[in-house]
Amino acid sequence: MSLIDISPPEFDLVVALAYATPNNITGKPFYRADARPYLHPKAVECLRVAIALARPLGYRLKIFDAYRPVEGQWALWNASPDPEFVADPRSGGPHNRGVALDLTLVDAEGRELDMGTGFDALTPLSHHGRTDVSLGAQRNRLLLLGLMTAAGFEFYTNEWWHYQLFDAGDYPVVPQSELPQPVMD
Repeated sequence: MSLIDISPPEFDLVVALAYATPNNITGKPFYRADARPYLHPKAVECLRVAIALARPLGYRLKIFDAYRPVEGQWALWNASPDPEFVADPRSGGPHNRGVALDLTLVDAEGRELDMGTGFDALTPLSHHGRTDVSLGAQRNRLLLLGLMTAAGFEFYTNEWWHYQLFDAGDYPVVPQSELPQPVMD
């Protein structure tokens, strides 16, 4: 099944693919500068609901990552082979199947809400349910959690930014060659 490009203007999102910049755990970009985010059609249905739920509250979703080629999974694994935060590329993870998103919320001015840690902070402070981050960050994490789970996504307990379909493991790993435009060179 083909993945769907979730870029604006078709989708009312902010897209800032972290792995197209050096501001990620590898210290260098491994996506093309013009990379676009893709998702499986089932995940797109849930994403549309999340966008619609956030809008009347004055928020938008900011996407850091969606579909990730297995080669990208290897780049992350080589930088941090910690299964608490990075799926083993030998079996593939939800991103490699096009059924996961890494994201946050932004306000009407486009400012990211405080979540207590940055995206891809590989620390226990990134886990859901932490009470040792500020009350504001706890509220913001719970807001994102509520929006995404109401939309049909499951959260990953170790990363406040990661959401995936409940049956993520049932989807096949998608080779990058099936995309209309490559994410990586």
